[in-house]
Amino acid sequence: MSLWTAFDAAAATGGQAIGDWSVSGISIDTRTIEAGDLFVALKAARDGHEFVAQALGKGAGAALVSHVPEGVSSDAPLLIVEDVLSALEALGRAGRARTNARVVAITGSVGKTSTKEMLRDVLGAQGRTHASVASYNNHWGVPLTLARMPVDTEFAVIEIGMNHPGEIAPLAKMARPHVALITTVGAAHLEAFENIDGIAAEKAAIMEGLEAGGIAILNGDIETAPVLKDVAEKRGVNALWFGQTTQDYRLDQITLSGNTTVVQASAQGAPLLFKVQSAGSHFAMNGLGALASAKALGADIALAAQSIARWTPFTGRGAREIIALDGADSRMTLELIDDAYNANPTSLGAALDVLAAAEVTHDIGRVSKGRRIAYLGDMKELGGDEAAMHSALARLPCIEEIDVIHCVGPLMRHCYDALPVAKRGHWEASSAAMASHVGRDLDAGDVVLAKGSLSMGLARVVDAVRKLSHTASKDAAKDDV
Repeated sequence: MSLWTAFDAAAATGGQAIGDWSVSGISIDTRTIEAGDLFVALKAARDGHEFVAQALGKGAGAALVSHVPEGVSSDAPLLIVEDVLSALEALGRAGRARTNARVVAITGSVGKTSTKEMLRDVLGAQGRTHASVASYNNHWGVPLTLARMPVDTEFAVIEIGMNHPGEIAPLAKMARPHVALITTVGAAHLEAFENIDGIAAEKAAIMEGLEAGGIAILNGDIETAPVLKDVAEKRGVNALWFGQTTQDYRLDQITLSGNTTVVQASAQGAPLLFKVQSAGSHFAMNGLGALASAKALGADIALAAQSIARWTPFTGRGAREIIALDGADSRMTLELIDDAYNANPTSLGAALDVLAAAEVTHDIGRVSKGRRIAYLGDMKELGGDEAAMHSALARLPCIEEIDVIHCVGPLMRHCYDALPVAKRGHWEASSAAMASHVGRDLDAGDVVLAKGSLSMGLARVVDAVRKLSHTASKDAAKDDV
């Protein structure tokens, strides 16, 4: 099915089309490009024009460029524009304009990607749904998502992120959502703002893109809720609130049962019961916000509540998996909570709550007591109070239920030093160094969490935990010979 023809793409961007081509997708990466894609030669760490010949050789239907690249024929299928990023933005606006989809845009300091994936699932069960891939939520990710949207899309879920002031409003105006959801506001990217109220104001800028009559779904439990309320009132936006302290969508009770969160709530006065296949109060809140957004888009909330029960977190975002340590004894396992993709004080506190509530297994390993163990990496971009924010982690109430905490990085050293001595594991400057301890740190019956900012590379620790299973399998295979 054609996504863009040469004629339509040229009309949208004001560019010059070489050849009469059509494309079925859009790609910015030759490593994952598929036959029939339009390759967009963005300038990032390297100039995408260097990869155009490779993209065409892999079957790309055309390339979006600012000039004919070296090694590419002058009659190759191209769309030549003045500036590639500006053209992608134009393509995104045109992609949004040509569809009748009901659009929800999501932002927040924590939970926007997980909530986006929840909405992808619940809306996908009720109509043709298009959503952002991974965390494509920045100045190129939003227009790329919009440009990829099929004409017959019925629901669209657009994630919008930010690092600095002034980033959200232009992207929201490009997405033109009917519903804007703010999951929460926390101390993320604080070094770029004076205070958390500044972050809240930037998040609230998502309302600037709302279509006429649009609805904002806002978290009423956060300390910056008055900032969101003020923006909504000044813009004349219809706001619906969700949380434990609100009436529109009220979270009444959360029950954690194994790896399941059962939520009792009310939706505009009607009882609402739903389950999430992952433990954590933050998943309950994200789920309530997602269901409120689905209803505001016109979806059936009862069907949405059934669909959300099938959603599970994915790698690096709180996914849980069982690691088999002994191929000959099915009891010898530990549980891994992979939340290594990112971290700020709000999300890390939520992850530690999940670990504190996790069920361990006793009397199966070399250590008779199953333990709750955390590997924590630095939280970045927190500004001048970063040391105090790391130290404060050691005073969270949930720390009482966690047995051992290992810390990675110079900032997390402040947490390590503030911990009770009995709970201190290792401190290492890097994840690579920490990964070398994993085999000795862990045992059957344990539950282990890994979380830190992406640049800290806690994925190395996660990989080391997973390899405990590989080692066990190899050992078991040797015993069978």
